[in-house]
Amino acid sequence: MNIPRYYLSLIDEKNFQNDPIKKLALPDEDELVIAGSMGETTTDPYGDDKHNKGNGILHKYPYSALIVATDYCSMYCRHCFRKAIVGLPNDKTVENFKNAAKYIKEHKEITNVIISGGDPLLISTSRLIAMLEELKDIEHINYVRIGTRTPVVYPMRFFDEELLNYFKEFNKVKTLYIPTHFNHINEITPMATKAILKIREAGVTVNNQAVLLKGVNDSAQDIENLMNGLVKIGVNPYYLYQCMPVSRVRNHFQVPLKDGIDMVDDAKTRLDGYAKRFKFIMGHDIGKIEIIGRIDDKLILKHIHSRPEFPKDASKCMIMKLDDKAGWLDDMQEIKF
Repeated sequence: MNIPRYYLSLIDEKNFQNDPIKKLALPDEDELVIAGSMGETTTDPYGDDKHNKGNGILHKYPYSALIVATDYCSMYCRHCFRKAIVGLPNDKTVENFKNAAKYIKEHKEITNVIISGGDPLLISTSRLIAMLEELKDIEHINYVRIGTRTPVVYPMRFFDEELLNYFKEFNKVKTLYIPTHFNHINEITPMATKAILKIREAGVTVNNQAVLLKGVNDSAQDIENLMNGLVKIGVNPYYLYQCMPVSRVRNHFQVPLKDGIDMVDDAKTRLDGYAKRFKFIMGHDIGKIEIIGRIDDKLILKHIHSRPEFPKDASKCMIMKLDDKAGWLDDMQEIKF
């Protein structure tokens, strides 16, 4: 358990049992449930292990390389899909970033790099600058992403002028994006808004990847409020993830797909064009899958990224038999035509 004092202060003590911030931050006895009524669970739902190239590099898609730069976070989110590795010593931590950069230089099919973790913004400014310098002059890299929840849980990190000035200079050479992770409107505070503004003033684009979570944001109104709140502060709604079937997570956080798609569709009827641009997504072992919609008990899915070992799956559509409990691709049978 690790919770910044700032984020802890956002909990509404008058609504303690049902407060979404509390559910995201504080451990619950339901985490002791490894498997339950929602179905099978796993410690590696995204297939990270089979795509680990060493030196912290996960090379899942030909055009993207993800570097696990640290195993540490400012807060350990209770729904984390890397719950099994984050916060513990492990071989996914980059021991030699120069070797990671060398791998990227040698693989010219890579057009973008994601620095992830853990949370890379918990790395010291000087070390983070050194990492980015290794990537800045690689010609075939079009842009770099730094995946972080720091603007949400520890926004004071972005009051470091040295960091922001470097972001501004880096962005002149190589486009920089920050994917962040707001899950609820209550996280969009004046302090978080100020941090986002500072990032944007450095020329960095901020996108948001939320997760649909039972008891946290599992209503059309919650989704509507979150997306409207994001565009108001200049953050682009990008993905809304279906909660992964992670051990000690699935059975108290995952929303059934049937309920989830109905919530998303309901929210989108009231959202304007920019607020409804997000995709409802499953990050599966076989790739990223967009959850398009449903017709009665038929769920319509579309591959938007596929693993290199399954090239024919790119842009493939699937129609799945849906019931009231299915929460993941593996819970359903494909309907063949």
